[in-house]
Amino acid sequence: MPPNEKITIADIAAHAQVSKSTVSRVLNETTPVAAEKREAVLAAMSALNYKPNVFAQSLASGQSLSIGVLTQNFGSPVYDVIMRGVLLGLEETPYSPLFADGRWQPETEQRAIETFLDRRVDGLILIGGYCPEEVLAETARRTPLIIVGREVPALHNHCLNVDNVQAAYAVTRYLIDLGHRDIVHITGILAHEDASQRLQGYRQALLDVGIEPHPDLVIEGNFRRQSGMMSTEMLLLRGRPFSAIFCANDQMAFGARLALYRRGIRVPDDVSLVGFDDQPDSAFMTPPLTTMRQPAEEMGRMAATAVLQLIKGTPPDLPLFQTELVIRESVSRHH
Repeated sequence: MPPNEKITIADIAAHAQVSKSTVSRVLNETTPVAAEKREAVLAAMSALNYKPNVFAQSLASGQSLSIGVLTQNFGSPVYDVIMRGVLLGLEETPYSPLFADGRWQPETEQRAIETFLDRRVDGLILIGGYCPEEVLAETARRTPLIIVGREVPALHNHCLNVDNVQAAYAVTRYLIDLGHRDIVHITGILAHEDASQRLQGYRQALLDVGIEPHPDLVIEGNFRRQSGMMSTEMLLLRGRPFSAIFCANDQMAFGARLALYRRGIRVPDDVSLVGFDDQPDSAFMTPPLTTMRQPAEEMGRMAATAVLQLIKGTPPDLPLFQTELVIRESVSRHH
């Protein structure tokens, strides 16, 4: 018999030889039921191929057992790893994720948030994005909310981040310690905190050793491969000498690598190159890319744990995640 075809609580009760109210209590898990009766009801449901109606159950319980996850750009390596972490974090729980893509557009993000709220999700996880702070503050009043990879001052205790300033400082300092002085920084979109904080770390590392950051050596990219390539082309046209490029993510480092290759500029012999994220392809770039690893999967898992804590009314303890410099073969000492 196909699932739910004309199967009622009365059918299950008759099959299990228990009362309808006992079946109802087992289905809704409202009050405890004696073990043997519970087993009989579950066996009857299995024999009749009965599947509970999740939507009806959510109306009855006030819980949809779903978590809305709003990401940016499906296929973006780091965000996809964070999403995988969320999936793994929810795996052993009764909650299921629903996904939407904000595409870095505030209007698209707001529509997705409204759709999630209309679907009565029990909590929301937002990964990155530009949605205005006041919209997020209002959303947090309506449903448990955790934000990954973005700092929202009004919701500081709802945000999960890495220390981007410290991470970019460490990358730049690593290059300085190898003798580099003319270090390029290709930033991400500077309206995004990740990018502006990485620029801040880069500038601070130079200033701390008495190097004045040169405006010609900073170019704004947009986190995509193409912008890394075009930014490097622009640098080469400017003619300002440099010995190293620090890209605000690995994607742009791939683009920069291609631009250098086309000009016959060798990495790392002529120019050293560093990325940020340690996405899986970085180890297979030619040469393998030195980069700053983010604990993206762990952040996704933590976001899932934190949103479930909020649902239970417990304020989550959100750590500032640490990054790790992964040294490969795209950097050499500058003489």
